[in-house]
Amino acid sequence: MHKILITAVMLACSNVFMTFAWYGHLKNFNTKPWIIAALISWGIALFEYLIQVPANRLGHQVMNLGQLKILQEAITLTVFIPFTIFYMKESLKQEYLWASLFILAAVVCIFRGALVKG
Repeated sequence: MHKILITAVMLACSNVFMTFAWYGHLKNFNTKPWIIAALISWGIALFEYLIQVPANRLGHQVMNLGQLKILQEAITLTVFIPFTIFYMKESLKQEYLWASLFILAAVVCIFRGALVKG
């Protein structure tokens, strides 16, 4: 369980960088040429990968690939929603809540065996 928790925290940290790399330029550099936004995004993404790669290696020691991917997707949505609301100043949409429920269902499905074993 300890490795899963460390993996989840590392993936959450890497996901903050990823979210800013993928979407932050839409707010900060939308008037700049796309190549400038791409280069800045690549620079931010470097920090994402420096955290994400070791997190996936650690997580793969205790989770299968499907579990690792679904965990990442759940974390992505957990980071994306506050980013959208607080940073991008967009309103919470009902679709986000539905997506969250479906991803939660995916987490339960993919980890069902591990949860039953305890």
